[in-house]
Amino acid sequence: MFNKLKQIKDLRSQAKTMQSMLAKEIITEESHGITITMDGNMEVQSVKVADSAKNNLENNLQTAINDTIKKAQRVMAKKMQEMGNIPGLGDLMK
Repeated sequence: MFNKLKQIKDLRSQAKTMQSMLAKEIITEESHGITITMDGNMEVQSVKVADSAKNNLENNLQTAINDTIKKAQRVMAKKMQEMGNIPGLGDLMK
């Protein structure tokens, strides 16, 4: 039983380490004249709008945000693969 508790503690520690490392990632994506920078926590850090994108701003912004999120998800998935999959991590992150 104590062995199981130690395993859970180790998994939590590994998950926190992984989350901390992923949070440091910075993703920048340009789409339809809008450049969005987002961190590994999927929080938008900056938005820049080119003059050419201002005519159709709402649609361009929506597309740019969605494109950036998709790119961030791909980067995070790749980083997690590089760090190695941790069995049971999904259950701990819920």
